[in-house]
Amino acid sequence: MRLHFYSLILLVGTYLLALTGCTSNNASAPPIWPSSVTINDGQFVDNLGRQVILNGINVVSKSKKDNYIFQSGPEFYQNLAGWGFNSIRLILIWDGLEPEPGKYDEEYLKEIDQRIKWAGENGLFVVLDMHQDLYSAKYSDGAPAWATLDEGATHLTGEVWSDSYLISPAVHTAFDNFWANNPAADGIGLQDHYAQLWKLLAQRYKDNKTVIGFDLMNEPFPGSVAQQAMPMLIGAYGNFVYEQTGEILDEMELATIWSGTEQRMEAIQQLNTEEKYASVIDALEPLVADFEKNQLQPFYQKVALAIREIDQEHILFLEHSYFSNMGIKSSIERTNLADGTPDALVAYAPHGYDLVTDTDYAAEASNHRVSLIYKRIKETGERLKMPIWLGEWGAFYSANEAITPVAQHAISQIETNLMSHAYWSYANGTEDLPYFKEAILRTYPASINGVIENYQNDFDNKTFQMDWTESDQSTAPTLIYSPNAKNLAPNDTYEIQLIAGSDAGWIIIPATGTNDKRAISLTFGN
Repeated sequence: MRLHFYSLILLVGTYLLALTGCTSNNASAPPIWPSSVTINDGQFVDNLGRQVILNGINVVSKSKKDNYIFQSGPEFYQNLAGWGFNSIRLILIWDGLEPEPGKYDEEYLKEIDQRIKWAGENGLFVVLDMHQDLYSAKYSDGAPAWATLDEGATHLTGEVWSDSYLISPAVHTAFDNFWANNPAADGIGLQDHYAQLWKLLAQRYKDNKTVIGFDLMNEPFPGSVAQQAMPMLIGAYGNFVYEQTGEILDEMELATIWSGTEQRMEAIQQLNTEEKYASVIDALEPLVADFEKNQLQPFYQKVALAIREIDQEHILFLEHSYFSNMGIKSSIERTNLADGTPDALVAYAPHGYDLVTDTDYAAEASNHRVSLIYKRIKETGERLKMPIWLGEWGAFYSANEAITPVAQHAISQIETNLMSHAYWSYANGTEDLPYFKEAILRTYPASINGVIENYQNDFDNKTFQMDWTESDQSTAPTLIYSPNAKNLAPNDTYEIQLIAGSDAGWIIIPATGTNDKRAISLTFGN
């Protein structure tokens, strides 16, 4: 899921819920809720021509006994919509989809169909994600056993599950064989099987407007070349120490620093500015670039062409390398259509995690490191001229109040950089945790008539502000969700529609029919 501290070291339907407020019974009134999402001019846009911010959450089950389906009924999707989400990242597992070569599990697919239907009935758009962790269901989740060519190599585990990315020969070998497109027992290459599976999914959902796109692979990992990562990072850290203190540390001394939890954390805490952090992690940029250019990009192109044979309308979501989750610059490119022209319907789908994610030190995440990670993501999105959808971030889990400022800083960066996102992840009871109520549950613009320039929540002062340039090409209003809409003072410039039985609701700002600069500032009181 993410490269964390230990791994480094070790080697709108809710819109159609019952609403109260100043609703109109005029049958000729223009529609206001989006029914589809696409890309135009480097932005997510809805069918009414408005810019869209996807505010999402990951819905996932990695449990084979549950057939890789998050167990819930339709009320769960109704709740997500009531909490202001307008999208989900729905996890799919190759092992569940294709348990035998070329044979697909229709019952699993029907379960997926049902979740998509429930999502759509509640105004939630869906991105389908082909998920993997440690490549295979044999080690964690992902590929079926028949597609796991580990050549009998030993699988090693560490203190945390993702340590195996760096230390497991079996995981390395399985990835190496996948990137080489070596054949399964039926003689068909592993990537060819994978592309055919995506083609099947494209056929199934090509006319489905709830599904807005396909996340082609979760956190692509380079395989055995990753064994070079730890020595490179340790060397870069040694250089950092020398530049900061003049002290020269030999390999044994560096290894000792990273051998215990407290020493490791002390070392990480030294990387407490963007410049210091970059000076260490950027040592991996050549390794990441080589993988992304020579293995990942051709793979993306293969899968993209398979999908585009069937479906020319859905968005392709491209992730960067696993190692780029921690802020290393990505070298991925836009995929092309069969005639060689760039595919316009491609989004950049990075993940962003601080090094302390998944550890007992998660509440000590560095704002500076997180800011650099998000800055690098923004730079890559601008280079690619693609909308950014942060497909994973967070993984907070903790009920401790101490994690709330970390979550709020991450949200502030998502807002500052105008990213769409999907929080990782929902688990039963997440909605009761402090960080969810005080950061994830927030005011945000879902559909903007025009081009958004900036928006920001001030969590301390309970205010929200947004600036945008209105479009004269659409009559659809701007839609802002707020969990505190009930606390807003009356205002003749917008309409408030409250969700029944809730303090939450929608702020509906009528279109002006001009290209004017506009602004809104909201104060929610106590």
